[in-house]
Amino acid sequence: MAEHGSGAEPDGRGGTGRRRRSPAARLVALALAGAGLVGVTAPAAGALGTTEPTGTVAVTGVQDTAAAEAAGRGPRKGVDTRALNGALNAMTDSGGVSAALARVGDHGRTLWKGASGVADRTTGAPASADGRFRIGSVTKTFVSTVALQLVAEGRLGLDDPVEKLLPGAVPNGADITLRQLLDHTSGVFNYTEDQAFDFERPGAVEQWLESGRWTRWTPQQLVALANAHQPYFAPGQGFHYSNTNYVLVGQIIERATGRSWQREVERRVIRPLGLTGTSMPDHETAVPGPHAHGYYDLPTGPADVTELDPSMAGSSGAGISTTADLNTFISALVGGRLLPRPQLAEMMKATPQSGGRYGLGLERAPSDCGVLWGHTGGIPGYNTVLYTSADLRRQLAVSMNAKGASTPPATEEAFGKLLAAGTCAG
Repeated sequence: MAEHGSGAEPDGRGGTGRRRRSPAARLVALALAGAGLVGVTAPAAGALGTTEPTGTVAVTGVQDTAAAEAAGRGPRKGVDTRALNGALNAMTDSGGVSAALARVGDHGRTLWKGASGVADRTTGAPASADGRFRIGSVTKTFVSTVALQLVAEGRLGLDDPVEKLLPGAVPNGADITLRQLLDHTSGVFNYTEDQAFDFERPGAVEQWLESGRWTRWTPQQLVALANAHQPYFAPGQGFHYSNTNYVLVGQIIERATGRSWQREVERRVIRPLGLTGTSMPDHETAVPGPHAHGYYDLPTGPADVTELDPSMAGSSGAGISTTADLNTFISALVGGRLLPRPQLAEMMKATPQSGGRYGLGLERAPSDCGVLWGHTGGIPGYNTVLYTSADLRRQLAVSMNAKGASTPPATEEAFGKLLAAGTCAG
């Protein structure tokens, strides 16, 4: 459910810029901007709390390296475990995140996993590399996959107008296609930019913590917030990342199948891939199983925001998963196991309007080691990054529990090192 800009390159400080950057620097900026907290979730920057236990939890590989290598199951050549361990620890040492989980894979098979920081800032319990977390807008890739499966089955058409697929949903639905919802070229207003989700006003964060996070939203209510605003542009004439697009896609899936978008993701993606740590909640407020807590740092101290009603994100960002499941999912998707070749090719067509960075629920990210595909996400207390190389030799899934609305330079630097070490195959 992360916010993205209208196509200008993020400058790493929350704004945009046109200066030339290396592919690695652009990738870090894109990932961190994409994983930033959404308007509904981001409090104004303030003094960070200092009450949680400090100290870094040691990061380990999948198993003891010597024993693994003796058994022929050790990390493959090119997996720099020292760099990965160091970068992950540096992220929590920098003060920017309370916990960080990461996993590197090759065709979905784990080469390395690690966790740093604390799962609970009150008890000091260590974070687990196998813990669950909210994935925010990475949910969109799951939802888009289901929509494209329905296209392959002839039940939906990418160029079908929204008015046909979901009559009366948006005022100009006859001019907007399913494709334009999936690639954010519809022009439909992003409901998280509505004043109902404005956290800049005094007391808004505290009010949300007290009662707002328990609000039960319907998709129709979220779309109504968007419909109260003028579109950003005529359909197909620009790019603006809008969570409303995927709330509409979720409704279209339900209308086409007679089942909820959650049920369709479960039966078409989660169950076939055996993603035992992945779920798509409706109104369930807890993160099931072992997990690191998410927090907001306020002037009065850290506030635990782990529990919330995820309907505020819905099919744009309500999902929960693990780093293992995410690597399995992205390798299966890009590897052609979930979509026929024509639909996968459509998914991976990054639009000119987005600067060649966004396809149909899939982000294209340049790096020093080649083009990566995946998505990023942010929701209260949790930021997620998921990438794979096109040849599937590397997958990197990362969950971060950010302490504030901005990223300290030291955290950004450490994250950049993690990205480089995790996405470059030897």
